[in-house]
Amino acid sequence: MHPAEELRGKKDNKLLHKRIVLGITGSIAAVECVKLARELIRHGATIYPVMTPSATRIIHPDAVEFATGHKPVLQLTGQTEHVSWCGLVEDPVDLLLISPCTANTISKIARGIDDTSVTTCATTAIGSGVQILLVPAMHLSMYDHKIVQKNIDICKDHGVLFIDPFISGNKAKFPEIQEIVETVIRTIGKRDLQKKKILIIGGATAEPIDDIRVLTNRSSGKTAVALSINAFERGADVELWYGYAQEPVPSSIPFKRFETVNDLLVLMNNKGLKQFDSVIVCAAIANYIPKKQKGKIPSGKETLAIDCFQAPVVLETLRSRIPHAKILAFKTEEKKKNVKRKTQQLLNRYHLDGAIGNTLSGFGGEYNEIFLLTKKGKSTWKKGKKEELASVILDLLR
Repeated sequence: MHPAEELRGKKDNKLLHKRIVLGITGSIAAVECVKLARELIRHGATIYPVMTPSATRIIHPDAVEFATGHKPVLQLTGQTEHVSWCGLVEDPVDLLLISPCTANTISKIARGIDDTSVTTCATTAIGSGVQILLVPAMHLSMYDHKIVQKNIDICKDHGVLFIDPFISGNKAKFPEIQEIVETVIRTIGKRDLQKKKILIIGGATAEPIDDIRVLTNRSSGKTAVALSINAFERGADVELWYGYAQEPVPSSIPFKRFETVNDLLVLMNNKGLKQFDSVIVCAAIANYIPKKQKGKIPSGKETLAIDCFQAPVVLETLRSRIPHAKILAFKTEEKKKNVKRKTQQLLNRYHLDGAIGNTLSGFGGEYNEIFLLTKKGKSTWKKGKKEELASVILDLLR
């Protein structure tokens, strides 16, 4: 068994049975193709590499063969690889991913020039309707060149998809591997949430006690980020409203920050809220708001009392603003024996479409155990990694 096979599906099976031609061109970002190929394989994909002559000067074909388990095609042979993979055959590949893609290759694809195995695969794919995803990587002056931009538009007009580079200084930098993989899954995955507009509200609120201290909780933001990534991969238009939390948000996910309950209410007053047909509230939102004191509370006191008042109920406001939307929300209880009853009460009180109960054990960790309840009365317990549970929760929105 080739070492690449030992990796297949190690993370999940989102790309199981998916076949991807990985085109590698002569950008210095070609050094990332080994990591990219291996990560795609960890999600179940089979990778067939194709390289331009310039790419072989940056990364050796043996390294690419080791990463993928397949010998890279450096020039087309009598096996007509471009037709077998990307042509009008019974079983074409699912995707032609060219990563990195230089300005030279973009322009050749736009103009139908076939002088490398990569560009010939692209022309064949466009002609037969195989999906193409390009990941540009080049100096910013090249990316901003009007002719290159025109050629990008020509490619897009023919159905070619792009992952926009991260602009930093004078460089159009290669995206993070995670973003590329998530976009690949979104492009050729199950896409069962396509056309849905989903809002995720996650993280913790942080209510000020004085000008430097806040009252918050241990919410990590892991569930919110996992839900956002999973919704994106399944084809949804997703936006994250993200509170006081440390879990990093991938660049593929648009997000807005909030800190207090009042910040959330301000966001809900925005007319853009009505665009969402589904909302998941997994944020740990304050039930009580401290009366803020001016300046800094002096240290050295033997005791300190902080007056608090009841916070507005975000779910109540949310339901009144978007009565048409499906809304799911979380309920956390200290003891598992109380979870079912309290989750049912939450669902009924705020006219939710679904509710998810859990205990304090889920805070901050990688794993959680949740109780899922729908307004039709269906219920079940699920336990696992938060990334796995995100998929189960999103199934309630289908």
